[in-house]
Amino acid sequence: MSPAADLVAVHPTQSIADGQWGLGRAASWALAAVAFVILFQDPARGLARDWWNDPDAGHGLLLAPVSLWLAWKSGIRVDSSPSPRWGSALLLGAIFLRSLGSLAAEFFTQRFSMWLAVVGLIVFAFGWRQLRHWWLPLAVLLLSIPLPALLTNKFAIPLQFHASKYGTALIEMRGIPVKAQGNVIVIAGQGPGEFFRLFVAEACSGLRSLTALLALGVLIGGLYLRTLTGRAALLLLSVPIAVAVNAVRIFLTAFLMYFVDPAFGRGFMHQTEGWALFVVAFAAIGLLASLIALVERRIARRRTTDA
Repeated sequence: MSPAADLVAVHPTQSIADGQWGLGRAASWALAAVAFVILFQDPARGLARDWWNDPDAGHGLLLAPVSLWLAWKSGIRVDSSPSPRWGSALLLGAIFLRSLGSLAAEFFTQRFSMWLAVVGLIVFAFGWRQLRHWWLPLAVLLLSIPLPALLTNKFAIPLQFHASKYGTALIEMRGIPVKAQGNVIVIAGQGPGEFFRLFVAEACSGLRSLTALLALGVLIGGLYLRTLTGRAALLLLSVPIAVAVNAVRIFLTAFLMYFVDPAFGRGFMHQTEGWALFVVAFAAIGLLASLIALVERRIARRRTTDA
């Protein structure tokens, strides 16, 4: 935390040491925790299962603990003021969404209701100032929830076609005979009449890396950038980075299949390429954040000089 943040917030352990948590307050929080577990245990178990088993949701294993750590690190504002009325309204809305999602068997609604219940508890106990103070942990926690299937299906196919298009262009630049047929790339082999098919699946479409990069963009922007414009710019630039990285992944796969061994288009080596290029994308996000932070500092210095 910055020195400025220390002036307006205290560490949770300090508030306990100062005697701000009496028996009645501790008992009310324990009761709220028990009620939360009873109401949301099923969607919580399903979410944890998806984090562990679904590669498209795996980033939640990192984001959820990070969000808790950020909230703990940021502390509790000393000027926070409980808002029971608004907090109760948010909690009732969360319970309604939980019931609605259960009736419709819609997992995203049930999981979003958990997040909304957390927001309601914060407003109920600490008020709106604390909610604004914890905007980054709450945003990171929200991004740990997998997107609904409706949005996933809507964006996956266009991203597959874009990845195929740009990947094919890169392959052609290398002089490899290639032809794109939707999300299937046909690559000529070294021998006469020989060819390989490279299927651009959803995992290679960029949706998985885009979701993770957007979450990392929010995290990095919230920690190191100071303006809303800078944070928005970082998020917008995460999209072409995800598309470019997956186009390069397709090109490298085709290159290795053509010049080395067709086995490079599947299995362990193909997955290794994906992880390696995601590290490159993460580094690119970090570099962009550094450049945007530099621009922010120069603009702030210029304004200070002009004033």
